[in-house]
Amino acid sequence: MDRILVWFRRDLRDQDHAALAQALRRAREVYCVFLFDRAILDALPSRRDRRVVAIHQALCELDAALRRRGGALYVCHGMADEDIPRLAGALRVAAVFVNRDYEPAALARDGRVAIRLAAQGIAFEAFKDQVIFDGVEVLTQAGRPYTVFTPYRRAWLARLTEEDLAPHDTAGGRGRLCVVAENLSEPVTLGVPTLSALGFEAMPPSEVPEHGAGMSGAAVRRQHFLGRLTQYAVQRDFPAHAGTSRLSPHLRFGTISVRQLVADAVAAGALRARSTAETPSGAAAWLSELVWREFYFMIIAAFPHVATRAFKPEYDAITWADGEQADADFAAWCAGKTGYPLVDAGMRQLARTGELHNRLRMIVASFLCKDLGIDWRRGEAWFAAQLNDFDLAANNGGWQWSASTGCDAQPYFRIFNPVTQSERFDPEGTFIRRFIPELAEVPTRWIHAPWLASTPPTAYPAPRVNHASARAATLARYGLVKASTKPSGR
Repeated sequence: MDRILVWFRRDLRDQDHAALAQALRRAREVYCVFLFDRAILDALPSRRDRRVVAIHQALCELDAALRRRGGALYVCHGMADEDIPRLAGALRVAAVFVNRDYEPAALARDGRVAIRLAAQGIAFEAFKDQVIFDGVEVLTQAGRPYTVFTPYRRAWLARLTEEDLAPHDTAGGRGRLCVVAENLSEPVTLGVPTLSALGFEAMPPSEVPEHGAGMSGAAVRRQHFLGRLTQYAVQRDFPAHAGTSRLSPHLRFGTISVRQLVADAVAAGALRARSTAETPSGAAAWLSELVWREFYFMIIAAFPHVATRAFKPEYDAITWADGEQADADFAAWCAGKTGYPLVDAGMRQLARTGELHNRLRMIVASFLCKDLGIDWRRGEAWFAAQLNDFDLAANNGGWQWSASTGCDAQPYFRIFNPVTQSERFDPEGTFIRRFIPELAEVPTRWIHAPWLASTPPTAYPAPRVNHASARAATLARYGLVKASTKPSGR
């Protein structure tokens, strides 16, 4: 081919990039584009969005990297099925190359773009990049997608080879990165427009992710994490400690390659044989989390109904709490004012920083669904609006796991006790005090259940619900569904 256009999406790096490597190998001239998709941006509730700022930072760094190599980034601000074909035609390319996406809306978008390109005689090719294995590569012996994580992980690990982790070469090939300034029309620019030109506001440094959002920020976080990897299995559940990788936003926007991170885990001994009685090594636990990520990608691609409904259809019959009381409870949960300190600390962390520790994601999700009795989809939507690392597949999978409506074997009667979870994972109340200043002076003895103190703090709300009563109501709510779907035995 003479010319190929590489469309960057959630892969904002110029190294170990499948579509870019293929284009450089197969074409003489390679052009690069990113689209600020109005179908997504126009629906955002605020013009101050951390994720848009992070994407903008990553694009500026990507554009600079491409310019050092003789190219640059074309940036569109519009609709994918209009602007990508228009730019491809203006550049007279033979093909548009992308890295494959797996979400239902993204697949539908790509289908529309491919049809428009085909009408101009331009090919559309998608490559595997954001996962080690596509869903069709790890199947049961019957050739079906796995629906339980543990056997999926076992099959995933058995398939893994060194070749799967080999980086895609974006330095070699016969092609070269190019730019052509002619034939451009709005809404296409050469280089990254300002945030204000996109209709968004900049944010103060205190509200921007630490270490930056681009490839350089990813590299810094990776190095920090590798120094703590051996302790990951022990430290990852304690939100007051720096025990997690904090790399999820970089995986979400592709400023680091998943192959690099899996290779790091393998190099640290993640695949070494160990007794099942042993605590998993930090590397093994980290690799398992990366496999969870791919499991949820596979699930949403193979079972797209999970984007809006329960994986287990019978659980769509659950009668969730609604009305004024449920709305008030939901507002209190969002604001971190439920009266349960660790739940509230997590929700305030989310609102303030756009981050939420993984253990706390499970705790606050369980509380919403199984203490307040509120539909998991309301919580999923709130996370989608707040999380720096929002990813539909992982967010949906995590919420359905917590609500016991998902594909994995999570029994509905497993209900997190918010007080015992707090005592176990924030024993000194360090994290609680960090995000709930009105509890700063409460003795550790009462920090997990301040309403039990002889003089409860007046600035902090009383619990909105009694956990024991809520647990009984949840068992009844789910039990009715289970009873209605039980075989009659005739």
